[in-house]
Amino acid sequence: MSTKTLVLLGVFLLSGCYYDNEATLYPGSGTCTPLTSSTFSANVLPLLNNRCNNCHGGSNPSAGIDLTTYAKVLKYVNDGSLMGSINFSSGFSPMPKNSGKMSACDIQKIRLWIEAGSLNN
Repeated sequence: MSTKTLVLLGVFLLSGCYYDNEATLYPGSGTCTPLTSSTFSANVLPLLNNRCNNCHGGSNPSAGIDLTTYAKVLKYVNDGSLMGSINFSSGFSPMPKNSGKMSACDIQKIRLWIEAGSLNN
């Protein structure tokens, strides 16, 4: 085999060894306090501001999806796309885009709020 072939083979083999570690990718995400309830203002909006609104906020939100207010978020709760996207469910665009899935703890905060009636609280 030529040197080029060996180098390319080595690159392909090593690139297949990538290991995602949630604690490394998202420091602090391993400290999840189990919740029994969640509110929009205390749990959901801060999470969306931290994880989503750098793209889905501002004057030109990505794909026209604005997640900066209760009324705007409720639209995506009601059509199922918020949970579908953050759960990486089939038929939905996985969010956050080009990133790992939100931690189970963060998804739980949103799920609990939705299950409690998606109140503006």
